[in-house]
Amino acid sequence: MLRILFLISLFWIGCKSEPVVKEIISEEGKTVMAQNAGLASAHPVATKIGVDVLKIGGNAIDAAIATQFALAVCYPVAGNIGGGGFMVIRMNDGEVATLDYREKAPGSAHRDMYLDAEGNVIDRLSIDGHLAAGVPGTVDGMVKAFEKYSKLKDWKALIQPSIDAARNGFNISEKQANGFNRTMEKWLDLNTRTNAFTMKSEWKAGDLLKQPELANTLEAIRDQGEDGFYRGWVADSLVAEMNRSNGIISKEDLSSYESVWREPIEGTYRGHSIISMPPPSSGGIALVQLLNILENYDLPSMGFHSPEAIHLVVEAERRIYADRSTHLGDSDYYNVPREALLQKEYAKKRMKNFNSQKATLSSDIKEGNVSKESEQTTHYSVIDEQGNAASITTTLNTGYGSKVVVGGAGFFLNNEMDDFSSKPGFPNVYGLIGNEGNSIKAGKRMLSSMTPAIVTEGGKVKIIVGTPGGSTIITSVLQTIMNIVDFDMTATEATAACRFHHQWTPDMVFEESECLGEELSKILTEMGHKVQSRGKIGRVETILVNADGSKEIAADPRGDDWSEGY
Repeated sequence: MLRILFLISLFWIGCKSEPVVKEIISEEGKTVMAQNAGLASAHPVATKIGVDVLKIGGNAIDAAIATQFALAVCYPVAGNIGGGGFMVIRMNDGEVATLDYREKAPGSAHRDMYLDAEGNVIDRLSIDGHLAAGVPGTVDGMVKAFEKYSKLKDWKALIQPSIDAARNGFNISEKQANGFNRTMEKWLDLNTRTNAFTMKSEWKAGDLLKQPELANTLEAIRDQGEDGFYRGWVADSLVAEMNRSNGIISKEDLSSYESVWREPIEGTYRGHSIISMPPPSSGGIALVQLLNILENYDLPSMGFHSPEAIHLVVEAERRIYADRSTHLGDSDYYNVPREALLQKEYAKKRMKNFNSQKATLSSDIKEGNVSKESEQTTHYSVIDEQGNAASITTTLNTGYGSKVVVGGAGFFLNNEMDDFSSKPGFPNVYGLIGNEGNSIKAGKRMLSSMTPAIVTEGGKVKIIVGTPGGSTIITSVLQTIMNIVDFDMTATEATAACRFHHQWTPDMVFEESECLGEELSKILTEMGHKVQSRGKIGRVETILVNADGSKEIAADPRGDDWSEGY
């Protein structure tokens, strides 16, 4: 019976040859073709600031730094200086580098800090308010990237446009107004001071958002670099904010923070080279593991979004997310079996109990035997005239992070402490299970799903990609790469195509609303899968370099995302 269903579905998919995309993909600013350089980010203002840096001779890293600070102003739901992130770099001479500016647990943090006297997790203590914040890494990360790779060598020129945007203001979009209004109650409840976001009782599209306190903070960073954030009056303001509630970040935590250059995760897939982040990001290892599995199967002949292909991808995801729960954590504190997990032979072993016609129960899937992220992150992709590329994912964790704005300094603090395992086996806000490898410890970096990635072919950059989306980040990046490599889509099609997701637990295939359709969902259900519709999955920013050297720069149609190039 299942085989018959497969044949019917393959015929149906064959008749439906066009990729499933959103109608909005033709909207101006979502996709541009560029001969020289370009950038896609979550907001038009940030994209313009980054592209302006490219036009005056800055390289991809200069543009990335300018965009990071701009997003802190114009995309406060996730853009930040009070959070952290990861940067993947591929220079035109073949040099690759990955920068970890992930937040760290404060010095007073401890394993049981979110548990009550009976050992139960206290609801939302790691999500809302001051105690949820880790030590921010963004500013130090941008300084480190500037010192090593900047072509302009003019730090002030990279920060000034964001200062101007914060002080003069910008007109918020309808999506932003709705987000502000939805969050207002929490802002009023959790903040100790009035701030730019609580000055109005209700926001509407077109309102001018001015952030003078944030402008002052950015001026301190402009004039003093990392000292303008981690020391001096900004640091004093942050610690004072902690002291007004139950926060624990200290001056010592701030002054001792260091971002880290790490060895990239690298893999191969059907003649392409993959470059992504190592731990404490789980994304790079998980992405390469998934591609290692899928390389053993003929996905193109299965067809885009055929039940056969979806079943295969879901079963691979089920196994890799089980690995994530046990084997991954901050490699500075936990012995991550990196090389063993990345072996192609290990990928084959993980699929030994794969049944091509029947779903496996997640309860029957354990981690493999090896030797010893609301989903409001944001991503931006950039390539310059020389072919240098950067893929950057940055976050506060959930929307507006901890919801706390530092009094007098005007920036949101993250709630990344929830990305630790508050208790072994207890899910975080995204439903991800963690164990000892991701337990809380002072100074440790929490595990992340962020997956900034660069794909090369023939020694040249081909794809720059990444997305927000919490636990769905890894699978969204995976599907975008598959769409281009296996199904020959353009960047626009690959970015807009609807997505599905499985993460081991809960044992559920999540689909974007009406993505798979009734027929396909029925077939998957017959195979033993549980399918559930949900809202939008990810907001991917993709750059595809064509064979003639032209760049297709695609911003995700699911949000206010914007692309520009020249």
